[in-house]
Amino acid sequence: MIAVRDLTVSFGTGKQEVAAVKQVSFQVDKGESFGLVGESGSGKSTVLRVLAGLNPTWQGKVVIARHSLAARRGKNFFKTVQMVFQDPYGSLHPKHTVDRILSEPLAVHGIKDAESKVRAVLDQVQLGSSFRFRYPHQLSGGQRQRVAIARALILRPQVVLLDEPTSALDVSIQAEILNLLAELRRDLGLTYLLVSHDLAVVGQMCSRLALMRKGEIVELADAAQLAAGNLTHPYSRQLLVASKGYDRAAIDAFADF
Repeated sequence: MIAVRDLTVSFGTGKQEVAAVKQVSFQVDKGESFGLVGESGSGKSTVLRVLAGLNPTWQGKVVIARHSLAARRGKNFFKTVQMVFQDPYGSLHPKHTVDRILSEPLAVHGIKDAESKVRAVLDQVQLGSSFRFRYPHQLSGGQRQRVAIARALILRPQVVLLDEPTSALDVSIQAEILNLLAELRRDLGLTYLLVSHDLAVVGQMCSRLALMRKGEIVELADAAQLAAGNLTHPYSRQLLVASKGYDRAAIDAFADF
């Protein structure tokens, strides 16, 4: 469903140029949930932005649903690929009701019968039609993220890009959102590309993952390897140790690869 080959992304020019992503390659099968993991600044979100069409400057090859993508995307692309952002409050228009937020993608694409589709997608994300005319500030963080997920689903995409979808939520709500996302993937046959710095989240959500460091993929692994702690690259092992909680002695022993 997704094939990325030798993806390179740079920002700035001349002496100010910074290579954010360097020759990254991976593929995601149809119906799979694949994770990109790394610390802040590793380039994982930049990869996601390229796939979503939000970063127009890049080199390499990106294929989604057998279509090779250019920097500019046609309208039909957004029926195939949608994105859920990290901050559910920042990604929702504060002066639009839930009904308007969910109806707008349908209007852009000329899809009729918006009311029934809005009701149906709100049921899918376990909110219900009673939330249709509320504003984002009247919702909790978890409810806002459910609306953001509903907005991504209302065009019936095949691929959903998830940019740290639970990191801005309380721990008690994170599990609910992750369980909802897993259920939606099974029920709707979706393909996920999940970006996270949290190995526990990726271990729960993804069958395979790529670990990124300074713009490069340093290791590809599957969920079984992650669960068993069988990661081979030194940085991957450091990330695994860090995910288990703060240990001063372990942190002091970390190296900069």
